[in-house]
Amino acid sequence: MDFKTTALGIELGSTRIKAVLIDENHIPIASGSHEWENQLVNGIWTYSMDAVTEGIQHCYRELKKDVQEKFGVKLIQVGAIGVSAMMHGYLPFDKDGNQLASFRTWRNTITGEAAEKLSAALGFNIPQRWSIAHLYQAILNKEDHIDQIAFLTTLAGYIHFLLTGQKVMGIGEASGMFPIDSSKLDYDQAMVEKFDAMSGMAWKLREILPKVLCAGESGGVLTESGARFLDPAGDLIPGIPVAPCEGDAGTGMAATNSVRERTGNVSAGTSDFAMLVTDHPLGVHREIDMVTTPAGAPVAMVHCNNCTSDINAWVNLLSEFAAFIGAPQDKGQLFTMLFRKALEGDPDCGGLVSYNYFSGEGVTDLDEGRPLFARTPNASFTLANFMRTHILSALATLKIGLDILTREENVQVDKLYGHGGFFKTPGVGQRMLSAAIGAPVSCMETAGEGGPYGMALLAAYMVRKEDGETLADYLDNKVFAGAAATTLMAEQTDIDGFNAFLERYKKAFPMEKAAVEGL
Repeated sequence: MDFKTTALGIELGSTRIKAVLIDENHIPIASGSHEWENQLVNGIWTYSMDAVTEGIQHCYRELKKDVQEKFGVKLIQVGAIGVSAMMHGYLPFDKDGNQLASFRTWRNTITGEAAEKLSAALGFNIPQRWSIAHLYQAILNKEDHIDQIAFLTTLAGYIHFLLTGQKVMGIGEASGMFPIDSSKLDYDQAMVEKFDAMSGMAWKLREILPKVLCAGESGGVLTESGARFLDPAGDLIPGIPVAPCEGDAGTGMAATNSVRERTGNVSAGTSDFAMLVTDHPLGVHREIDMVTTPAGAPVAMVHCNNCTSDINAWVNLLSEFAAFIGAPQDKGQLFTMLFRKALEGDPDCGGLVSYNYFSGEGVTDLDEGRPLFARTPNASFTLANFMRTHILSALATLKIGLDILTREENVQVDKLYGHGGFFKTPGVGQRMLSAAIGAPVSCMETAGEGGPYGMALLAAYMVRKEDGETLADYLDNKVFAGAAATTLMAEQTDIDGFNAFLERYKKAFPMEKAAVEGL
């Protein structure tokens, strides 16, 4: 095995850091992972930078171990590297590289005032989780550190800087910091000037934001210190080309071959989001984010902070019960059994309803969340309906946003792909998503690899593309031409059932608001 022809993608997700190594045929050959979780500290959802360092290094050690076991060699070199992470958030540094505030993740809903004022001033929807919203809220709050900011970045941008020393990022990741002008493939200059006028700061926005790069451009090379950060054992050699870092939205698009116009994908894990590459301008909607593909094309994004966390909590409870009665179950198998059981439930979940809100949700305008399950006295309270309720609940907020795109904005999608942990049980999440959108959903064999696989593909594209070869053409012709995929279309009864469930969900929504206020 010639590891100089491989490409490595590493993604820092909400609950797992994962590395995927692909060969010259774009096939995953080794992987490593590390489990982690965010912390709520002083009302802020955060990860410590010590946890970031520990997690990424453990993940890489696991990758090296996998390579050693499979190929009998020590991993010292790869052909290209790319890093991605959950988008958005706030990581400010001073001119000496000192971190000025704890990392504020996408999950926080503490920037409502800033998001509202920016959206109105820029004529562009600025969600609460965007970096610019966090920055402006810090300015409005007159936080002590704002005068000292010399560099503002995201988690992916921070890791990329540690690896390469370059203050750059991919355009898709940058589009979650500040609005992008897709015709210029850069931050929207008119909006930059408006922000500078609003901020009243001595520094200018372009002075502190990372430089924008498109897929295929060089993001620098792995430095000696970057190699030691990733591999403290000292085996990894410096000088490896590094692709522009991307966000999990962009890597999801690459992993599902959804970067061309009228294609789309749904990533579903701790959070879920739909990305639809548009072929016409859209109006401004609070529920819809406008971001870009890794190549800079405009994308309509419906982002939901909550997806599988509540499902995971219930499965953990059922796992505890199984162990209590002397019948312990493998967690992965238990997920599979319970997801399949949901297929036996009533299409509308038999009168049950749940809200999977561990945190606030922008689409439904809640700053905080409370996981909630309810039923009527005469509801059909079965295990199948219980599981189906939680699966549909995980998609309900996403459907509210997608209905705006498909019904109000007439966004057309020729291909829609699903990926992420929600789709690991074959046919279940896929069928439920199809019921939610009323359209076929495809899943590739690589769907479970998700973002790190997509980042590896972007790294491979950077070093292997031919002159003039677009990312869409590269993915179509060299990566996915013979890819195996399954496509499912929900039955009409499932579609009607989801619509009935959603009406109950919307009607009972004051219950969720009351839970936030009273619990």
